Amino acid sequence: MRNDETGKVILVTGASSGIGALSVRALALAGHTVYAGIRRIATRNATAVADLTRYGADHQVDVHAVELDVTSQDSADTAVDRILSERGRLDVVVHNAGHMVLGPAEAFTAEQFADLYDVNVLGTQRVNRAALPKLREQGSGLLVWIGSSSTRGGCPPFLAPYFAAKAAMDALAVSYAAEVLPFGIDTAIVVPGAFTSGTNHFANAGAPADIACAEAYDQRHRSLMGDLGRRLAALIPSDADVTEVADAVARLVAMAHGTRPLRTHIDPSRDGSEVASAVCDRLRADFFRRIGLDSLLTAGSSL
Repeated sequence: MRNDETGKVILVTGASSGIGALSVRALALAGHTVYAGIRRIATRNATAVADLTRYGADHQVDVHAVELDVTSQDSADTAVDRILSERGRLDVVVHNAGHMVLGPAEAFTAEQFADLYDVNVLGTQRVNRAALPKLREQGSGLLVWIGSSSTRGGCPPFLAPYFAAKAAMDALAVSYAAEVLPFGIDTAIVVPGAFTSGTNHFANAGAPADIACAEAYDQRHRSLMGDLGRRLAALIPSDADVTEVADAVARLVAMAHGTRPLRTHIDPSRDGSEVASAVCDRLRADFFRRIGLDSLLTAGSSL
């Protein structure tokens, strides 16, 4: 593997904790200038910003916190404008911002579903609309999308709103892959499995608003819902480390344009997503060839 180029300017969304924070650090250690997109940097996430600043000083790496709320187009525009004014370019966007909920699907209101899509799906669109004009002008760039093995692999119950949003994000990423390629922009989808430690997904998961409906399901599924985390954890080897996801992001950034795989799976639970994705991506590539769109496929479009 050789570096496409060194010292890229990178924006990571949802970077206050978990995979986002780990990715910022892995990319910075690799020699890149990294902006950690974090909302409410002066209040709610001031501690995360202080930790990031201390990490940068301790390791002598180039990291910065930038205010970024992916539910606001103005916030996305302002964050990207700051990066461009300070660095003159933006090379990589890592779409990591997301939120998870836990509970029976029926008990979540339509408004809750919409709020989840607003973060996990529309948030990527807002950041793309802020960043892509510059990447297209440069004629180079990389979009990294942090997906979920639930999109095509094992899909346990009581996480339906989150899984549905992640599936929608995956479909958006695949469409973008073909559309931005002629501008010299690569797409890489990172597919983590159900890491139950090292992230705040389960600890910060949202709950359904319809309490009465949730209680009706609880009467039938109480032991299952209460035990879901343990059941998932039992599938994961004791040495599994979520930093592997961040390391995968750093490896993808280091690869040359046109050589990056469309998907990179990091799934210690082996829920089958990698197998299903290989089939689906091969079918997509074959279909593109049948309709004469070979030029929109990279070498890594399918296994």
